Amino acid sequence: MPNQQDAGPSEERFDHAVNNGGDTGADVTWPGTAAALATWPDRETTSSTGTASRGIPLPEERLDPRARTIWLINNLIATGIVTIIAAMIMYGLHRWRHTDLIWVIGIPVILLIVQVIASWIDVTVRYRQWQFEIRADEVDLKHGFITHTRQLVPMARIQHVDTRQGPIERYYGLSSVIFYTAAGSMEIPALSVARAGEVRNQIAALAKVHDDL
Repeated sequence: MPNQQDAGPSEERFDHAVNNGGDTGADVTWPGTAAALATWPDRETTSSTGTASRGIPLPEERLDPRARTIWLINNLIATGIVTIIAAMIMYGLHRWRHTDLIWVIGIPVILLIVQVIASWIDVTVRYRQWQFEIRADEVDLKHGFITHTRQLVPMARIQHVDTRQGPIERYYGLSSVIFYTAAGSMEIPALSVARAGEVRNQIAALAKVHDDL
């Protein structure tokens, strides 16, 4: 039976690597050792699902709750326009094509009901998904209805920022923050006037700091 003195040079180098805590700098020639040490997961940076446990946290600040009201009003205005157009088309078919009256009334009514329900769902989901955060190095935006979008806009890329109010927003005391990069404009909608001013000034100050670096 072979004793320890009979161990070959490869086994001695492998024992040396194990005794030194898996030092990959050693000349490890035992088959598979280098691959095993290279692919062993880092417990501090890898979660049980195999994805990195460290990353940019999700934004936490939400829009003003009154955002749902102005979005619903905008949706209902569009719903009214579409319903009126559908009613006019059906009236024309009734007058010149003798379409049954039940269709003339029924189709616009059904269209109206479907649009109202869809508008309510749109407002609820959109408000729930909209979150943002202003950090020292970036603006973090998370939003979307069907397709969820996450935008990380570096402060160094922001060229200009301002606030904007439409007539409905002005009535409800809300304002939107618009900031511009070389790629276009982005918006944080429906904040209170005071909060919109704070966000605008914060982005302007941080973007200026990065421009001066």
